[in-house]
Amino acid sequence: MYKTFIRPLLFRFSPERAHGLTFALLRLVQALPFGLRILAWMFRRRPAGLSRTVFGIKFPTPVGIAAGLDKDAEAFDALGALGFSFVEIGTVTPLPQPGNPSPRLFRLVADHSLINRMGFNNQGAARAAERLRKRRTDVIVGGNIGKNKVTPNDQAVSDYVKSFETLFPYVDYFAVNVSSPNTPGLRDLQQRGPLTEILSRLQSCNAAHEKRKPILLKIAPDLTDGQLDDIIEIVKETHIDGVIATNTTISREMIFATPARRVERIGAGGLSGALLTERSTEVIRYLHERSGGAFPIIGVGGIMTPEDAIEKLEAGASLVQVYTGFIYQGPSFARRIVRALDAWQKKEEVQAS
Repeated sequence: MYKTFIRPLLFRFSPERAHGLTFALLRLVQALPFGLRILAWMFRRRPAGLSRTVFGIKFPTPVGIAAGLDKDAEAFDALGALGFSFVEIGTVTPLPQPGNPSPRLFRLVADHSLINRMGFNNQGAARAAERLRKRRTDVIVGGNIGKNKVTPNDQAVSDYVKSFETLFPYVDYFAVNVSSPNTPGLRDLQQRGPLTEILSRLQSCNAAHEKRKPILLKIAPDLTDGQLDDIIEIVKETHIDGVIATNTTISREMIFATPARRVERIGAGGLSGALLTERSTEVIRYLHERSGGAFPIIGVGGIMTPEDAIEKLEAGASLVQVYTGFIYQGPSFARRIVRALDAWQKKEEVQAS
């Protein structure tokens, strides 16, 4: 029904307008007395065998929503009712900011992908915290944090600390975003010196609280093997809890179905969706094998089918997140992935016995 009727209707609107309409509907469902229960009855599945504990948190299933979809913590309860066991809100910055000028989100329908240059548009950490304080369900929430566009890189650590402290009482884990291609100079913070400084400062803030929160680093798929080796060393050095691999890519080499002239007209931005599937999995596998499985990895990037999710887990991911796949596959996507993972895991158990 979604692919036949609803998606064609939504895709008649601009991508950002369609997103707004979808979230208006999710907010409406959240406001109804039994809205969340009905959604959960229709879509949420939690087979006992899929539960796993990762960086100290028990996840009912390994399937979550990546940052970027629920930027301002508006619909995390509804997304949880749709079957996602965790929702990463953000990217959140200390101060509100409008992001980049529109249009800034583009569909590559023939390639089942998206290009975005949103630019961390969000209402600020305080507003997100206010909504998170009213959480109504047991959905696990991650806080993805970044710096404001106007903050110079040499002062970036203060932005990360501000958002960290504002969100700390209300999220279950943090994701440090230094890998978006849509904030000028942000990816420079992936270099060893500034990245170590940011993560070390956040760990110091973490230690000052009675009970610490897991901190993960979200990385770009465009890093070289040498840079990935640096990431492994930084994770060990700063004792953070894991890595999210990967963010969007600035590469256009893999685009094959969308006309080159249209890609050129779209211009800059991060590419996500089916075209990112292979590279994201390569990064996951490299980090897992090179580190000897020393830390958990959340696999994200190009999960468009349940089989893509399985491939990420087989490559070494402990959990997976979807974004573009949710837009193309619709509200039953989490349920389909969970069903496939349950069958896959049972098959693995039989083969191992």
